[in-house]
Amino acid sequence: MNNIILAAGNPLDHVVQHPLWEGAFFTNHMLMILLAGILMILAFTYIARQRTMVPTGLRNFLEAILLFVREDVARPVLGKDTDRFIHYLWTVFFFILFCNLLGMLPFDSVIYFITVGNVQTHVNGAATGNIWVTATLAIISFFMIQVNGIREQGLGNYIKNFIPHVPLALVPLMYVLEIVGALVKPFALAVRLFANISAGHAVIGALLGLIFMSKNYFVGGVTVAGCAAFSILELFVAFLQAYIFTFLTTLFIGSAMHPDH
Repeated sequence: MNNIILAAGNPLDHVVQHPLWEGAFFTNHMLMILLAGILMILAFTYIARQRTMVPTGLRNFLEAILLFVREDVARPVLGKDTDRFIHYLWTVFFFILFCNLLGMLPFDSVIYFITVGNVQTHVNGAATGNIWVTATLAIISFFMIQVNGIREQGLGNYIKNFIPHVPLALVPLMYVLEIVGALVKPFALAVRLFANISAGHAVIGALLGLIFMSKNYFVGGVTVAGCAAFSILELFVAFLQAYIFTFLTTLFIGSAMHPDH
């Protein structure tokens, strides 16, 4: 019970990472990353083994998302290069989505009630609410963008086309600005995802704290209704943030490979 009261008093307790046990290196966010990877492998292995012509159930749901990312997100930007990058884009999208969704599951509360309060843990948590996780994803995307821009244009043309056509006197300044811009892009990817996911969980934690602080049935009922409504919004945000990260990564790859477009 002390764990729940502490969490209610500190909304950020729902966001920050915690060791699974005292002194452990392995944290709840690491566990969620591992679980997301395992679930992705299991889910896509399962649908890949289905041989029916008409997809149903989980396969139908996942294939609809796969087609959307390929045809409506990647192909308009990458064109003939879509199949070259789609596996990376699919992986990024579903990894972020699975981490976002796992962060919404109340593992701690379930364990608490199953053990009648004898076990208090910090198991759940959105790994994408950890800046180190989102920064790692952004750094990987950064290298995908720059390396493939160089491969497509060649190093000489890539350096030449790195800045727009400007008067010669402005060339040094434009190179500085474009280098800063190239670094800002992955930074923006990391911070946007981190801020949206962590803020949502902090708000829910703050709302739950009102129940313990007010000790009023009316306030408690309104707060629970608010948490339910906000959780539905968080479900939408989970999909939206996975889409935004993937879409912007696609745009950045496309602009690095074909600067004239």
